[in-house]
Amino acid sequence: MSAPLVGSDIQIKSYKHNGRLHRVWTKSQVLHGTENIVIVGNDKTKVIESDGRTWLTREPAISYFHAQHWFNVIGMLRNDGIYYYCNISSPFVYDKEALKYIDYDLDVKVFPDYTYKLLDEDEYEEHKFQMNYPHVFDRILYKNVEELIRWVRERKGPFAPDFVDKWYERYLTYRHYE
Repeated sequence: MSAPLVGSDIQIKSYKHNGRLHRVWTKSQVLHGTENIVIVGNDKTKVIESDGRTWLTREPAISYFHAQHWFNVIGMLRNDGIYYYCNISSPFVYDKEALKYIDYDLDVKVFPDYTYKLLDEDEYEEHKFQMNYPHVFDRILYKNVEELIRWVRERKGPFAPDFVDKWYERYLTYRHYE
């Protein structure tokens, strides 16, 4: 697997288990790119939904993807603090066309005070049967929910107090030279 070039703009494509495209973020700037970890920044980015609807992200965001964990983390910079939206998903792959992952419905929303809420368990249960998720996925995905929550509690990785701010400063530096 290759890694995206730091400073380049890439697309992020989210799929569902059945192979259908779920959502595309049309432009995110690579701030850190290795085969294992990719960190991107974006602001007012066009997002295309599977049904063709489009919308713009409302605030700057720093996203963290890992090739060995079944989740990704989006840190959104808002006036009252950093909110995190965490997708329980396959590890990412990058194939020069885009950074890609499979979205497995479960999400964790983390608030600026590090309280959190597990979302979309009903959607997961519905899609598990509709798309025929392998039985082992229950164990894998819920184990990764636990790992993600441990990271939140320990302020690890993208939840470290200065993580989003540090990478947002880097993002602004790149944007300054465009």
